[in-house]
Amino acid sequence: MVVRSSSAAAAALPVVLIAMSATIPVFDGHNDVVLRLLAQHQSFFDRNPDGHIDLPRAREGGLGGGFCAVSVPGAHRQALEGDLAEMVKRALAGHGDESTMPPAPDYAYSVGTAFQQMACLFRVEEQSGGQVKIVRTAEELSSCLEKGVFAILLHIEGAEAIDPELNALEVFYRAGLRSLGIVWSRSNVFGYGVPFKFGVSPDTGPGLTDAGKALVRACNRLRIMVDLSHLNEKGFWDVAETTDAPLVATHSNAHRLAPWTRNLTDRQLDAIRESDGMVGLNFHVGFLRDDGDAVNPDTPVSAMVRQIDYLVERLGIDRVGFGADYDGAIMPAEIGDVTGLPCLLDALRAAGYDDGALRKLAHENWVRVLRETWGR
Repeated sequence: MVVRSSSAAAAALPVVLIAMSATIPVFDGHNDVVLRLLAQHQSFFDRNPDGHIDLPRAREGGLGGGFCAVSVPGAHRQALEGDLAEMVKRALAGHGDESTMPPAPDYAYSVGTAFQQMACLFRVEEQSGGQVKIVRTAEELSSCLEKGVFAILLHIEGAEAIDPELNALEVFYRAGLRSLGIVWSRSNVFGYGVPFKFGVSPDTGPGLTDAGKALVRACNRLRIMVDLSHLNEKGFWDVAETTDAPLVATHSNAHRLAPWTRNLTDRQLDAIRESDGMVGLNFHVGFLRDDGDAVNPDTPVSAMVRQIDYLVERLGIDRVGFGADYDGAIMPAEIGDVTGLPCLLDALRAAGYDDGALRKLAHENWVRVLRETWGR
């Protein structure tokens, strides 16, 4: 039975915070906004005609911040032009097994790309006049959500910009890095990404290399969150055996409902529950649907609610959040961009989730797991 209610938590908070969905800020587990800002030469402070996130639309939709991914774009996005659906098609084309995935770029290119994207986020913070902050502690995140300051969590997706000796990891941490996905959906010196394939298991190849296990231990020492999204199943279990932190998949769904290799099996979900970790719901239409159609925006919000119900059933209400994959995936038409967040919250309320449960899904669960991982 899905436990949708969180009445005790709701009763402890001021009534003004639980009056309606618009008063519940959302902190989201994954976006690729920095790639779009750089590619389209757009400002985060202007309402843009395309993409999914900018500050005006975030205010309108109630997005209080999120994990902003720094990544080395794959072959499908290196030009970073054109329709997002076409980029997704290119990402999926022929990527049925590890051997067909594009190789990792060279280290010099990867480091330069990471520096460019991090600098972009630093400039957004500097130019915001206090409206945007790169957060490094759970206390800073909570304060931003309370005060209406857009909170950026610096996240690396795919560790190509980190050397096997892990010198760059130390530098990135001191620059503000607080979350790291070991791979995107391709192999690198640390492990093997899960290719995009429908109707099969995520058990698609080898797990972490020795360097990858050393990277996990270094992240534990620095208290950097390790993100399991994009990692294949053997890599998932290698992280589970190596880490001393909660298991977290920032933007993945339930494989039982949508059997893409990018989604998580019941056994993986059980391990996340046992570690007191969490999963962020990926809004990408393909990872919501049970028919393998990865580019169809005519995907109802009810498919998102169905995934949330399943994740809550398997993990508990304290271990589920949102990981939309804004600016990197195709959103259901009813959601569109970040301004559609109230539609999702309203659908969840109609499905029986009370205000206390909605606050947990919207941001409280992320604050909890980040505090447990970071230690502050």
